[in-house]
Amino acid sequence: MATTPEEVEHGSDKAAMFLAWEDLKVVIPNFGQGPTKRLLNGVNGCGRLAGNVVMSGKVLVNGKKRRLDFGTSAYVTQEDVLLGTLTVRESIAYSAHLRLPSKLSRKEISDIVEATITDMGLQECSDRSIGNWHMRGISGGEKKRLSIALEVLTKPSLLFLDEPTSGLDSASAFFVVQILRNIASNGKTVISSIHQPSGEVFALFDDLLLLSGGETVYFGEAKFATKFFGETGFPCPSRRNPSDHFLRCVNSDFDGITATVVESRRIHYNGSPCLMCIV
Repeated sequence: MATTPEEVEHGSDKAAMFLAWEDLKVVIPNFGQGPTKRLLNGVNGCGRLAGNVVMSGKVLVNGKKRRLDFGTSAYVTQEDVLLGTLTVRESIAYSAHLRLPSKLSRKEISDIVEATITDMGLQECSDRSIGNWHMRGISGGEKKRLSIALEVLTKPSLLFLDEPTSGLDSASAFFVVQILRNIASNGKTVISSIHQPSGEVFALFDDLLLLSGGETVYFGEAKFATKFFGETGFPCPSRRNPSDHFLRCVNSDFDGITATVVESRRIHYNGSPCLMCIV
């Protein structure tokens, strides 16, 4: 979805972005886990902010200020908070009976549970115990998909995730992000922080917000990020993972390239449909 400057309301100079429906957006931070978690907590209204953290801004829907009603957004934390003694199906059913509207019949709730299991690719482990520290259970990738399943039961329009691929192997990470890609393709907006995604995973993203030290280095379509860095004097080698290249640039050379990136942004993005804020 194209964005004009008039359509954008800045929520913060350090992390401002425009959200479009049917998008999979990713935040690649380079300043530790804490600030990213606080950003997601604050934007989505879940969790607590530290006493010295102040967040300001406006939530706009179609350019108009409005509240995000219950069920509009959902948040998947980095830690999987699951009851290990339940099976996958029992866990989803338990959450469904607690969170779905009471007007739904048992048959309707059961149908939603089974559809969610299928959508999340959990059929093979649906009757296995989740497991915990002393009881063997499902894999890490399956736990993450289960955590996502518990949040998409209410069919939120906005889905936030804090590092959903952390601790997963490359195959499991790709499967998780592919699930998120499918959710976004069904008319939802998915926003996730992630560290060092593989090239295959990076190719699934619509938009990229690249942060360093709390500052926005790039915000726009992910497929144009390589071109942007190339035009600012930091071309990505042909066989290097783009996300690794971006992080290498902002890690080792950030002090030296900030001025270059800022000036290039003014030239390259002036009048562009993409928004990028650099302070």
